Amino acid sequence: MWFIFALITALFWGGSDLFSKMGTDPRDKYSHLRMVIMVGAVMGIHGLVMFCLNYQEFDPMSIVKYLPVSACYIGSMAIGYIGLRYLELSVSSPVCNSSGAVAAILCFVFLGQTMNGLQLVSVVLVVLGVILLSVFDMKDENKARRFRGEVIEEKYAVSALAVSIPIIYCIVDALGTFGDSLVLDAWALMSEEEGEIAYEFTFFLCAVAAFIFLVFVKKQKFSLWEEREKGLGAICETAGQFFYIYAIAENGIMAAPLISSYCLFSVVLSRIFLKEKLTLRQYGAIAIAGAGIILMGALEGA
Repeated sequence: MWFIFALITALFWGGSDLFSKMGTDPRDKYSHLRMVIMVGAVMGIHGLVMFCLNYQEFDPMSIVKYLPVSACYIGSMAIGYIGLRYLELSVSSPVCNSSGAVAAILCFVFLGQTMNGLQLVSVVLVVLGVILLSVFDMKDENKARRFRGEVIEEKYAVSALAVSIPIIYCIVDALGTFGDSLVLDAWALMSEEEGEIAYEFTFFLCAVAAFIFLVFVKKQKFSLWEEREKGLGAICETAGQFFYIYAIAENGIMAAPLISSYCLFSVVLSRIFLKEKLTLRQYGAIAIAGAGIILMGALEGA
């Protein structure tokens, strides 16, 4: 079932990217905090529902046990938000979207998880397609900026910060995925449901902190109606997280690269709903990753 769970996760997270893009105002420097609040609120509600269904089996100490994993996931998102201005002008996407491959390597080296030859081919195809698509997106974006006459400051285009942020994101996100495989599978410290509840409650606390900072410290207005598109993104993010944790717990070395292909779904959904045009080479990258995903599915069903 890991393949179905991973595929559903990628689809939902692609939808989350789409709605987040639709709901983001580039002029609002607090837009990232608003997204954290919406995601945390939805996760808090979902976590409460799961707690009510599993309260007899849930140990509150699971929140503490799962905290390193939660910190990696939430931290990687924060790094991405904070470095957004830099990441747009760096090699961010190819590096960030390689986190699934890094997680697979960690599972292979430290947990002894393995794959056969055809499985390796499928993973390579998916990772290659994701990286190629990210590189093409980056080049097209920079080309569009030059066409519009936008001046890219050197410190944003080429700097230690511009290079280090996506690398840090990639490593921290991969550590989160690896941590899931440790906590839920190798060490079996808790069930998938406990891990899900622990993560969502932790994210909810972060959302509360972000809300207090935004509304009471920075005196900014916050309206649920105005954040409705972010809310849809938050629902997709939470739904993806629900299936993600089962996929990683069952087969982290294969699921991680597949889930990292959610950027492909984001691009396709943007083409459908936002009418964004894709180049021939982007379609080629999608086809390469798609071939890998199909091969993964065929091998899983064999």
